[in-house]
Amino acid sequence: MLLQDHGMQTSCATPLHQVDAPAAMRPLLRADALSKRYGPVTVLSDITLDIRAGEIHAVIGENGAGKSTLMGLLSGYISPSAGTLILDGQPVHFATPHQAQQAGIVLVHQEILLAEGLTVTQNLFLGRELGRMGMVDDRTMRRMAAEKLAELGCHVSPNALVRDVPLAERQLIQIARALLDEHRLVIFDEPTAVLTGDEVERLLTIIFSLKAQGIAVLYISHRLDEVQRVADRLTVLRDGRMVSTHPGHTLSQMDMAHLMVGRELASLYPPRALRSTTEPMLAVRSACVPGWVKDVSFTVHRGEVLGFAGMIGAGRTELFEGIVGLRPATAQVELHGNPVHLRSPREAIDAGIGYLTEDRKGKGLLLQERLAPNLTLSALGRFHPGPWLRRRAEERALTQSIQDYDIRLKSPRVRAGQLSGGNQQKLLLAKVLLTGPSVVIIDEPTRGIDIANKAQVYAFIQRLVGERKACIVISSEMQELIGICDRILVMRQGRINGEVSGKQMTEKNIALLATSDVQVHQESRT
Repeated sequence: MLLQDHGMQTSCATPLHQVDAPAAMRPLLRADALSKRYGPVTVLSDITLDIRAGEIHAVIGENGAGKSTLMGLLSGYISPSAGTLILDGQPVHFATPHQAQQAGIVLVHQEILLAEGLTVTQNLFLGRELGRMGMVDDRTMRRMAAEKLAELGCHVSPNALVRDVPLAERQLIQIARALLDEHRLVIFDEPTAVLTGDEVERLLTIIFSLKAQGIAVLYISHRLDEVQRVADRLTVLRDGRMVSTHPGHTLSQMDMAHLMVGRELASLYPPRALRSTTEPMLAVRSACVPGWVKDVSFTVHRGEVLGFAGMIGAGRTELFEGIVGLRPATAQVELHGNPVHLRSPREAIDAGIGYLTEDRKGKGLLLQERLAPNLTLSALGRFHPGPWLRRRAEERALTQSIQDYDIRLKSPRVRAGQLSGGNQQKLLLAKVLLTGPSVVIIDEPTRGIDIANKAQVYAFIQRLVGERKACIVISSEMQELIGICDRILVMRQGRINGEVSGKQMTEKNIALLATSDVQVHQESRT
């Protein structure tokens, strides 16, 4: 999505929250002047919103706009400081999520909230196990789990341990768990953030099916193209307040972006830095990761952004986890033309390779720790060379990173888990770059962050290659790869199935390489 139209118009859409709904469209659930305060800080103020049966209502806004807080209020996870919830015309208070679920309101969380040591079936039925003759009915639960997962296009075994399941399939498992409940309203908080291609299409088909059954859907997403496709109405939040509600079909993606940030975004993707050298920075030959990757070879050059595309399960993340020592792998690796043997993430860091994980909350950041320890953990030798930690140096590094990466926070004393998704991602980027890598690998650089923060992350990537570093970007968003990469390698079934660059970098060509053995004609190859 390119945001380059300075003449975007928003006057074509009349805000609906100023107009009373007709009797035939009375809301299933209505939020009336909802507010939420934590001490002196107000995070959500005076939100009035109605949700109707058989309607998909989208809520959009920047990170920190209050979307997740609103979802928590509607589903019983958070108690309001002021305001009222009205269900079927009657005031209601949900003291717990269980009470909301009994009323038919279920929330699919943005975060993956599964027990990794349990099987898929056990997670789906955790706390609501089926019984037969005084015993847990494992056979029926496995059958129901398989059926619900099949509806979502998730082919994970019901007997698999969640810890062995890739992140994208975990999200589908979490969605399946929510849909097992009796539901009148299903709230989806960033449901496609870790999904790609066919998985997204299957989920949207399920959502349209819910609508056809007369079920209300509340849909939160940073992917504005999805919002444009699904929303009957959409509400915009900014800085904890409601901006407006509009019929979904009346707003372009540029209109939505303008309403979200309160200003125009001249360009989402910055101009590409001109690569003046073909000097190889990182060369990988015959990489194999057991069970995932077979005989992969590639080279990334100085000042280049090299993209990796592919469907879920293609082996992209596993390939680079193997290269940096996070999982068993074999490969011939050369850095600056010299052979290196990377047996651990520490050896990769010491060699000058920075790796930014796709799972910032599970693997990238210590959410309960303050920002300074999170920032300096990978470069701890600089701040803890002897028996004592150099706290002043650590605080100076944090202050500089907050400035350099525009990390927005109320206090540098907050914990990492209290930051919005976009600011967590910028903190993780600052952490990786603090080690001074010459090759930077970024897995899903903008997953779950808003459009303004996306533009900033893309600018940071171009800054890296402008500093003559090499950057590898793994992404499930094809338009993102097209917008920022010089070349794109497409993986399929654990192998590189083809390469596109220049005019051949189109969504059609990438999808073709990701899903079939048909090769794309490439006029020139770098």
